[in-house]
Amino acid sequence: MGTRCALLICLAVPLAGCGGGGSETAILPPSFGVVSRGPGGGTMWEGTIPHPDVRDALRPAVVYLPPHVSRGRRYDVVYLLHGFRGSPLGYVHGLRFAEIADREIAAGRVPPFIAVIPAAGPTVRYDGEWAGPWERLVVRDDVPWVDAHLPVHAGRTHRAIAGDSAGGYGAVDIGLRHPGLFGVLESWSGYFAPIADGPLVDASPAQLRAHDPTLLARSEPSTLRRLGTRFYLSCGTHDRAALRDTRRFARELSRLGIPYRLLVRDGDHGGRFWRAQLPAALAYAMH
Repeated sequence: MGTRCALLICLAVPLAGCGGGGSETAILPPSFGVVSRGPGGGTMWEGTIPHPDVRDALRPAVVYLPPHVSRGRRYDVVYLLHGFRGSPLGYVHGLRFAEIADREIAAGRVPPFIAVIPAAGPTVRYDGEWAGPWERLVVRDDVPWVDAHLPVHAGRTHRAIAGDSAGGYGAVDIGLRHPGLFGVLESWSGYFAPIADGPLVDASPAQLRAHDPTLLARSEPSTLRRLGTRFYLSCGTHDRAALRDTRRFARELSRLGIPYRLLVRDGDHGGRFWRAQLPAALAYAMH
């Protein structure tokens, strides 16, 4: 990505707590509320993104806005998918996303950017994959809404999609199934074969193959190379099953001539490792 930096109605009202004495024009609809503040002035907001085709009640999404955010600029955007049984608030509290993002922006290691963290599943709990209605939620609802309402650059070269665990599988699966949407696909301790649960519980062998990242990458490597799609893969040394699968997928990308970065460092399958690798993940997504 470049180094540049229910209907909800977006009103022009002051955005408190985002620098400039609250003088910036509002970025998000008034139904969004602050749930976290970073040390540099970045903020995380919780609220509902409209999803006309999803009938069940949804948990709120979370949006990260960088310090001194302004409608006078355009920002790159990264979509972050949570694992299961997780929620967008895992990025807020467990990964301390605002703290790390603010620090990396202040140090000049990443440009100011916007992050969008959607929620899959109903309000109580969800044990399944980012497929079916939740894939459509990202592709048909979230991306168009963000492009229309937030000050982001449009186009795949300014979008990344990432996630931890099941969210990592979902990010790579969705990104490969919709190659025109995202320029960078990131899996943090993810897996690379579909699991027959959630929307895929009754999937046929053909439907499961259509959600297999390895088969998807093999099907159109020339398209991925032409588009310049890049992958970031990370895993902890003690996360043995995920590390085996991650290394196998990296070897497949290498064989296909598709650019990627593989980061392996000490850690297990959890928040401590995901926090430790987050600066590298953001740097790769934003550059």
